[in-house]
Amino acid sequence: MNKIVVHGSFESGKTPVYSSTLASGADIEAFIENPRVLKSRERAIIPTGIVLEIPEGYEAQIRPRSGLAMKHGITVLNSPGTIDADYRGEVGIILFNSSDKDFTINPGDRIAQIVFSPVIRAEFYQKSSLSDTDRGEGGFGSTGT
Repeated sequence: MNKIVVHGSFESGKTPVYSSTLASGADIEAFIENPRVLKSRERAIIPTGIVLEIPEGYEAQIRPRSGLAMKHGITVLNSPGTIDADYRGEVGIILFNSSDKDFTINPGDRIAQIVFSPVIRAEFYQKSSLSDTDRGEGGFGSTGT
């Protein structure tokens, strides 16, 4: 198991927690003092109270919680959000309310999930032509519905 160092204030919030034995993502809580209303079609950065030390060669991805998305239209706006291994600031979650109703975020609410993934850094170079494929330049929808 890979170890991730978590640092932060945990009086109201807590370290991310996996909610089931085989969960890929660990739940992250809102680290706020008072309830925060996220109005319809509003976006806001919600603090988490945690700072991560991610090992070199890995990234953290912030993803929406499916229940919040389905039941309330609450999603992570830049999903998945990436946290690089060299970032040492507080993790903030950009939540977006896509519904037509206001949504209240309470202190300690589970607002997103975090997944850790290995990173492969590409080596870029220019080439005058690319190899042919059956698909070629076919873009969106070119392989069917």
